[in-house]
Amino acid sequence: MDTRPMSKMEIIPVSYNLWKEDKAAFAKAFGESFAETGFAVVSDHTIPRAAIKSAAEQTKAFFALTRDQKDHYADPENGFQRGYSPIGSENAKGRKISDFKEFWHTGRNLPADSPYRANMRDTPRVGELPEFNVATRDLYEALDSFGADLLRAVALHLGLEESYFDDKVNNGNSILRLLHYPPQDNPPPKGSVRAAAHEDINLITLLLGAEEAGLQAQHRNGEWIDINAPEGAVVVNAGDMLQRLTAWHIPSTTHRVLNPSAERAKFPRYSFPFFLHPNQDFLINPLPDYVAKTGKVEAPITAGKYLEERLLEIGLLKAKT
Repeated sequence: MDTRPMSKMEIIPVSYNLWKEDKAAFAKAFGESFAETGFAVVSDHTIPRAAIKSAAEQTKAFFALTRDQKDHYADPENGFQRGYSPIGSENAKGRKISDFKEFWHTGRNLPADSPYRANMRDTPRVGELPEFNVATRDLYEALDSFGADLLRAVALHLGLEESYFDDKVNNGNSILRLLHYPPQDNPPPKGSVRAAAHEDINLITLLLGAEEAGLQAQHRNGEWIDINAPEGAVVVNAGDMLQRLTAWHIPSTTHRVLNPSAERAKFPRYSFPFFLHPNQDFLINPLPDYVAKTGKVEAPITAGKYLEERLLEIGLLKAKT
């Protein structure tokens, strides 16, 4: 039985064409949506449709491999930050029951002499599907570039220089996550959902539309809003790092993916979030102007240390004994 609440609220898309015509107007509309809900929908994006289509096809091909084949690309010692993560490897913060999903992580390609390589491993190449490696890399690069542009709009909204984030994310530990929520031919484990209510860790997340519904965001008034990007649009949400940096001016909104209704349970769900992270040594120190406005102060912490703490909380990284 589908018990999701009906919502009459919606997030009005902001056209990316406006950014090319009037940056201040785009930043105002985008920033106000972010500050109100922690979410924004950007229509008329420039991410090549061919790249999206190819990555979607290759994602389905990868998850159709056998479990043994997929497990070959898992790296639990590194918190599953690259390669394959099986069902049961991740739970929402504060929950002991794992989400009913499996996923793949593609990370940044770093130069051989990069100081960040110590904590950012290479993405494994899938031998069975050579086109998978090309398609997912192309989509990663497109989303990385588009996300950096959206952060310029965030900077303008915050009253900062447009380029404020440029040198703070150029080597960030950003991740393209290819998500597969399997069909639920049989009821999932008791208490398990596709993705329990949670907040993202990073600065911003870009999400291309999914074929199957289920994503919901929680408005600050407590109401759950159905979220799904229309054709040609990207859903963007703020993560905990941006919330912390802006002293909670921009909220990291709680969101979830519900189990499907009975009539849709036999269909899988795929989605492709891109988690845009700052460089590991970036100090997340709340902006003084927004501390003055909100009164919320959190201790400065580097992006690398904060990511490590959160990976432990959600079960991807295990505490050392």
